[in-house]
Amino acid sequence: MNGKFFELKKEKQDRMINAALKVFAINGYRHASTDDVVKEAGISKGLLFHYFENKLGVYQFAYDYSVRYMSLELSTFVGSREKDLFEMVKQIQSARLDAMKGYPYMQQFLARSTYEDANEVLMIIGQKKEILENAYQDIYRRIHFNALPRGIDGRLLYQLMNHAADGLIQEHFQEGSFQADMVLSEIMQYINTIKKLVLGS
Repeated sequence: MNGKFFELKKEKQDRMINAALKVFAINGYRHASTDDVVKEAGISKGLLFHYFENKLGVYQFAYDYSVRYMSLELSTFVGSREKDLFEMVKQIQSARLDAMKGYPYMQQFLARSTYEDANEVLMIIGQKKEILENAYQDIYRRIHFNALPRGIDGRLLYQLMNHAADGLIQEHFQEGSFQADMVLSEIMQYINTIKKLVLGS
């Protein structure tokens, strides 16, 4: 991580991080421009390059920061002893939306990163990608799918609830109405409704 960058005031740090996340999330690495990043952050290009050598350096920092931040959120929100499918999904979504309070485009950036094909980006992502994937896999492995009624595919149900949450988040972004707490409340309603349909209670 960039030690000099963290000497900046937190407000400026977050402004620059959020600008990078937004530009890379919307455009992808190949089509993103550092001109767009500095314009979004309201800073000079000289300041950006004082802390990051080039576009790749900005991307690497944004990716490393997002992986660390999201891994910490998951460890904070998802109970280590929780095994119930519905509660696990609620806790995962709580972690994701909490991260988005400060960094609205972090989830979209991380999702977009899985489709990047530029060789220099793939080299940067490398093992860091596995850190977050392993965090999600550790959670997934703890779920007791056998507690569900017979005939219910728990793995598909897990995907269904997470895809529904992704859809709600994307819908609010497209409408320009994204507010983390409000979206989380809607997601919880969806999960509770699916739970009632599945368990009949």
